[in-house]
Amino acid sequence: MPITVPVLPAGVDPAWLPPEALRPLGSRRTLVDGSGPLVETVHGEVAQGCARFGGAVVRDSHTRGPRGVPGVSYASEASETSYDLVLRVVRDGNAHRPRHADLGPLRDLGEEGFVHERAGGTTTITASGQRGLLYGLFHVVRLGEDAFRGDRTPEAHRPATELRMLDHWDNVAVHPVMGQVERGYAGGSLFWRNGRPVADLERVRGYGRLLAACGINAVSVNNVNVHEAEAHLLTDRVGDVARIADVLRPYGIRTHLSVNFASPVLLGGQDCADPLDTAVRAWWAGAARGVYAAVPDFGGFVVKADSEGQPGPFTYGRSHADGANMLAAALAPHGGTVHWRAFVYDHRQDWRDRSSDRACAAYDHFAPLDGEFADNAVLQVKHGPMDFQVREPVSPVLGALPRTRVAVEVQATQEYTGQQQHVCWLGPMWSEVLRFRPEGERGAAVGESARGGMVAVSNVGDDLFWTGHPLAQANLYTFGRLAWQPDADPRRILDEWIALTFPSAAERLANGLRTVLQHSWRTYEKYTAPLGVGFMVQPGHHYGPGIDGYEYSPWGTYHFADRDGIGVDRSAATGTGYAAQYAEPWAALYESRDSCPDELLLFFHHVPYGHVLNSGKTVVQHIYDTHFEGVEEAEEARRVWAGLAGLVEPARHARVAERYEEQVRCAREWRDQVNSYFLRKSGVPDERGRAIY
Repeated sequence: MPITVPVLPAGVDPAWLPPEALRPLGSRRTLVDGSGPLVETVHGEVAQGCARFGGAVVRDSHTRGPRGVPGVSYASEASETSYDLVLRVVRDGNAHRPRHADLGPLRDLGEEGFVHERAGGTTTITASGQRGLLYGLFHVVRLGEDAFRGDRTPEAHRPATELRMLDHWDNVAVHPVMGQVERGYAGGSLFWRNGRPVADLERVRGYGRLLAACGINAVSVNNVNVHEAEAHLLTDRVGDVARIADVLRPYGIRTHLSVNFASPVLLGGQDCADPLDTAVRAWWAGAARGVYAAVPDFGGFVVKADSEGQPGPFTYGRSHADGANMLAAALAPHGGTVHWRAFVYDHRQDWRDRSSDRACAAYDHFAPLDGEFADNAVLQVKHGPMDFQVREPVSPVLGALPRTRVAVEVQATQEYTGQQQHVCWLGPMWSEVLRFRPEGERGAAVGESARGGMVAVSNVGDDLFWTGHPLAQANLYTFGRLAWQPDADPRRILDEWIALTFPSAAERLANGLRTVLQHSWRTYEKYTAPLGVGFMVQPGHHYGPGIDGYEYSPWGTYHFADRDGIGVDRSAATGTGYAAQYAEPWAALYESRDSCPDELLLFFHHVPYGHVLNSGKTVVQHIYDTHFEGVEEAEEARRVWAGLAGLVEPARHARVAERYEEQVRCAREWRDQVNSYFLRKSGVPDERGRAIY
């Protein structure tokens, strides 16, 4: 029986799957060949498209399941040339596969890959697994009419990473400080309300559909900071997790859970949570059995331990490998994975002590443990050494553990990049990280060596536009597509998102969207934190300028500006030694202020305001110029968006226009505060004589 397509509540934006996006497929005659729950999802998608746009869906007569489904006919040994589109799962044991089918290429594609070809007027998607057929279907949707033009020799498509995951920082019970969603900028939680799962999970089902359409296959449904209510999801409230898993499963999404390392004490009455204690290990094994009894395809645990006050193995004198391996052992019999976050540092640092450096912490903790983690343990590493700043170097940890399954963690929710009040498309930033080669040009890129997959902190909530800012949807879509193909051109992915979200868009609209999105990350960087210095935000909520906000705090986030200069000396010769954590050629490149890239100079070096950059400008003049430029670019983007009013659905246009007003206001505040601060510190006037206060 085909699975019906989710019906979104009234007023909820369809994002990149508006009905019109299925017109090319829905106006054709399609054969769906195969059996299984995800094949029925594919069947439902095609059937809805055909019902709307006049096409027809046919099932192979050997397909198991009830007959007499309205609008569906059945075929036996029909010629493929009688169909515009064939969607087929082929396995070695499928006696009904076409005699000409060659299983060779499919054997290398795994459960999620597919082959796309077109000949004789028929487009064919062939997969060796149900997930592959689902992704093949959405590949056809992305191509639109191009899927049905000309001929195509067989093209194999397979995700580069097995795990493409979103971590939701959602609280089951509203936290008195962090609210329903920690660092969430799109309303409340999709999953939880008033301490329970939402009553109607149809929108969650629609969310799973959107994720599948961009290639995401896993979701963690609660905050990595696991509070009391969330802790119980592991045991007596696992049924709540099962409800969510049931509605995500038809779109190939495996559900994961963030757990508290001290759960044996909090929930099980144990005396300790020592990972080497026999009783503690037995408790975790029992807890895992209980989860899999409720959710047979459960993905595994996400753990934040010994970090920002969360409990962990350090309490018992154990290593992070000890802690991760204990949980890995509990999950292994069920095929689960533990995702152990490498975000571990001293958040009670003495700001007076310049020898201590938060940036060094992850490498210092985890590089010595390479090779000690279990095969089903993934070390989840933030893409930079600090905390999702607008500009950071790529974390040296991503090249330091060749014998460990490492996942790259990025942040789709824009905690430090405008909080979904500002347009800041992060595709170019993520692409730079994934293309970075930790061992130089002859070594593998980060995206090639991330055997543990890719993870993003979700930017989604229950807002009608999913991400609060409608244009922030591009970040979520781009993450999914880059996780599938890390070396993809992000500009091509942006064009995909535009074409799907605004089908049949006039070229003026498409060009306008490219204009406001393509350079938005650099624009945001220009009017906020210069040259990699980072932070300079208001403490706590992290929105807007607070140049000395964290300068004398215990969080280790300093810029060290004084009358003579600015920046953190992280060289090996005279500083914290962080630069030496990199392999060559990067260690030498970052060690010298003369060779260090301009955009990272203040991250690696403390320099005078008159230091001349590779661009030929002094540091202080660069600060002045970029902050004026950033505001001008934000104002120009606002003007471009205003000119698209007649081409965009009114509610969407109004929401974006309102957010552009806030972005321009905030950009001006950043400009004036940052420029005034550095004029007063340095005493060096702007050479162009512009207004600085």
